[in-house]
Amino acid sequence: MLLSSGFGLLAGVFCWYLMCHLHQGAGDFTWAIRAAGDLLANRNPYATPGQLYPLPAALFGWPFLHARPEIAGGVFYGLSSALLALGVTRQGYHHMLIFLAYPYWAGMLSVQWIPLIMASAFFWWLTPVILAKPQIGVPVAAGRCGRNGAIACLAIIILSFLAMPHWFALWVAQTRTYVRFVPLLVLPGPLLAAALIRYRDRNAWFLFLAACMPQRWFYDPFSLWLIPRTRRQLVFTAGLSWIPGIWKWYHTLPTIIEVGRLTVIFFYLPMLLVLFFAPPRQAAKSASH
Repeated sequence: MLLSSGFGLLAGVFCWYLMCHLHQGAGDFTWAIRAAGDLLANRNPYATPGQLYPLPAALFGWPFLHARPEIAGGVFYGLSSALLALGVTRQGYHHMLIFLAYPYWAGMLSVQWIPLIMASAFFWWLTPVILAKPQIGVPVAAGRCGRNGAIACLAIIILSFLAMPHWFALWVAQTRTYVRFVPLLVLPGPLLAAALIRYRDRNAWFLFLAACMPQRWFYDPFSLWLIPRTRRQLVFTAGLSWIPGIWKWYHTLPTIIEVGRLTVIFFYLPMLLVLFFAPPRQAAKSASH
């Protein structure tokens, strides 16, 4: 608790500083806050161009309606980081190494949901957060959420339709503007299908499902860091993950296909190697859980 709270506080303060310095308000979390405000004012959230989040995301934006955007972003990312740290340290303190991965810091620059979604893998009462970004949340929740988590998600979905019965059709229409790539379909992405050779391993299915989902930027694959178990695996994958970040720093803004290819080569394929070269005891333990 002490380690997680301290790390979350540092992450939240640093995120707040970045949002102030970069003049980004609450970053991507702004859309959830805006949706909550629209609902309370009886406005259609999807009348705003660029609103790509399902309506359940408004539930998480509601507590921040009256906070300054930079503070809202910092508190949200700090709490998300603290909960994820609390979850991963259950498996050993060396799992804090996941926060060295580049996708975590790329997510901080725009206040992304991914740390909170990953935390839902450890706490069933956080499972409804997968509804805010289902293309990332569904692979995380598959086989992990349990009955209580599924009931919580169903309750939130029902409440969202009671609040706005036709939101799903409006949301689907908005997602047509979503710029995306699917890792499995970006060369050398088809190689990721080899994960199913280890079909008895839950992590193999997780990697494959994640590769089938549309993604947008380098922060989306951070959930893959739920796969490594040993210190060596964590350092290996986190180290390679910085190559796209360094490449982006010295080049112009990459196209969505370039982002997809870099993501596959430096995020997904190293995780595939982790699956294939996991020690026998670790592989058996992962398959049993």
